[in-house]
Amino acid sequence: MKNDMPYVTCHMVTSIDGKVTGKFLRSNSGILASEVYYDINRKLKGDAFACGRVTMEESFTGGFKPDLSGFSGADIPHEDFIACNHDYYAVSFDRHGLVGWTEGFIHDEDEGYDNCHIIEVLTEDVPAENLAYYRSIGVSYIFAGRNDTDITAALRKLYSLFGIKRLMLEGGSIINGAFFRADAVDELSLVTAPVIADKDDKPLFSESIFREYAAHYSEMCDNGIMWLRYRDKGE
Repeated sequence: MKNDMPYVTCHMVTSIDGKVTGKFLRSNSGILASEVYYDINRKLKGDAFACGRVTMEESFTGGFKPDLSGFSGADIPHEDFIACNHDYYAVSFDRHGLVGWTEGFIHDEDEGYDNCHIIEVLTEDVPAENLAYYRSIGVSYIFAGRNDTDITAALRKLYSLFGIKRLMLEGGSIINGAFFRADAVDELSLVTAPVIADKDDKPLFSESIFREYAAHYSEMCDNGIMWLRYRDKGE
């Protein structure tokens, strides 16, 4: 395990052909696979889970956009802000600070996501009024990159500032791809539904390069669903 970054497990539901979005998730097999996925997520639960902006909005905020007019002209330094330390975190890779959180914690019926403190991972071009808003509702944030997210820098800060040692990466395709290209995916945990997705659905990684993984666990679940785990051969 790296001594200055979290161990990252990319945990996803996929189709047989490696897609992670689309109507296959709403099929009977996709719904059953998602139930297996969430059960495994609760068992593997690390110190934090991470998603990209779109996934966070779809799963937790419903696309809410706060009124920032009251924070216009805010004089907020572009420095990391720790609202609190906690034992479980939701890490939102949201370079422009667009996710409309309403408070500093996620509350969810699923214990795999409930009561986690929110950390926004931002780039340096985020407007000061966004930072002021996040401070006002108790959301922590860190900066990692000028215009695009520096995954390695973000992971080192999550480790050093928040003590995050095990992180579950849970999509979507773009943030998964960014982690993969940064050589930051230590393990794959794939719950595979026995379906083929549409050709236009998004793959596990938005862009990928050749890299070898070693299978270290497989389990046949009910209804033809497979749980497959792979480790980076370099680990």
